[in-house]
Amino acid sequence: MVKKPIKKVAIVGGGAAGFFAAIQTAYNFPDASIYLYEKSKKLLAKVKVSGGGRCNVTNGCEQLSELVRAYPRGDKQLKKLFRVFNNKSMMEWLAARNVKLKTEPDGRVFPVSNSSQTIIDCLEAAAFEAGVRIATKTAVEKIHLKAEEKGLHIKCSDSSDLRYFDKLIIATGGSPKLSGFKWLADLGHEIVPPVPSLFTFNMPRHPITKLMGLVAQDTHVSIQGTKLKASGPLLITHWGMSGPAILKLSAFGARILAEKNYQFKVQVNWVNINNQDELNSELLQIAADHPQKQLSNYRPFGLADRLWQYLLQKSGLATDKKWSELGKKGINKLVNTLGHDVYEVNGKTTFKEEFVTCGGLSWSSIDAKHMRSKIHPDIYFAGEVVDVDGITGGYNFQAAWTTAFIAAKLG
Repeated sequence: MVKKPIKKVAIVGGGAAGFFAAIQTAYNFPDASIYLYEKSKKLLAKVKVSGGGRCNVTNGCEQLSELVRAYPRGDKQLKKLFRVFNNKSMMEWLAARNVKLKTEPDGRVFPVSNSSQTIIDCLEAAAFEAGVRIATKTAVEKIHLKAEEKGLHIKCSDSSDLRYFDKLIIATGGSPKLSGFKWLADLGHEIVPPVPSLFTFNMPRHPITKLMGLVAQDTHVSIQGTKLKASGPLLITHWGMSGPAILKLSAFGARILAEKNYQFKVQVNWVNINNQDELNSELLQIAADHPQKQLSNYRPFGLADRLWQYLLQKSGLATDKKWSELGKKGINKLVNTLGHDVYEVNGKTTFKEEFVTCGGLSWSSIDAKHMRSKIHPDIYFAGEVVDVDGITGGYNFQAAWTTAFIAAKLG
């Protein structure tokens, strides 16, 4: 049986996944007409604000096993897809288009220009060269399916006419509300209710917020009463705690913390030494090596001065006390504060422009190998519209590039 040629493809969503899907589809099917519809007037809006306007395009981790571990949801599916197109593939794709990249010490990859506009210009140029037809302020309002026919019709906001397409790629991104996925549920797809991921912890009026802007470089954080834990830098803000360690904890604990209504206790190990005896021994050694130094004048483990002064105060230790005067009781106080510091969390703060959700289109509704709908064989999906999300560090964009690349094969 001869397959019907693909003549018209619609992509819904003008973000990272939508653009990349449109470009790749045009490469794969040069004789087809590719249409990209974006309901707002802005294209690539999330790319624009990513990484503080620098655009964290991907992560430079070397091993696929390490790459997969960055995804609380969708990891099993992405593991297979990354063998086809991964972070190195994306870096090569950008390099081939003269986009110079740099990998920072923490693995995040940015354009050398430090401007997200570089990535936007590259994607828009590639789409233009590939002949992608782009329509902004054009929402896809309804998808009409006929079980006995191949292809589908869509109704757009700019016309009362139905438009026929052979294939459709949906890359509309995540939605903070379940209602944002209703149109997909109406087609018969299963939806995982969305909850926020990647958020900071609020500690209203807690004294530690006076240290706002301070970063503790090597911490271990956990949520009491759960198995949730993460390590890495912790940033103190004017509303509470943020930084990679907290954001990672929020991503892996998205559903659990939502169930707790964002009321919980976070335990901070400021020095990432989880063995209490080891921490005790190191502090005893410091006391032996620097007996005449005042506590305020010798900061252990490279702690920032303001943080160390705060922790001494919290331990009930005078800053002018000498290390030799601590004694067993004083050492125990420090061990407890450095290794088991507990804070009440009351609420969260999400990044409105860069919001990431846990939830969306269930993988049970998708043939993951092809990113194709199990409900209708001519519908495909890419990006955060699917229940996939990663921790901070360029991983969410990589999921968008990879799923778009696979969907664009229209396999």
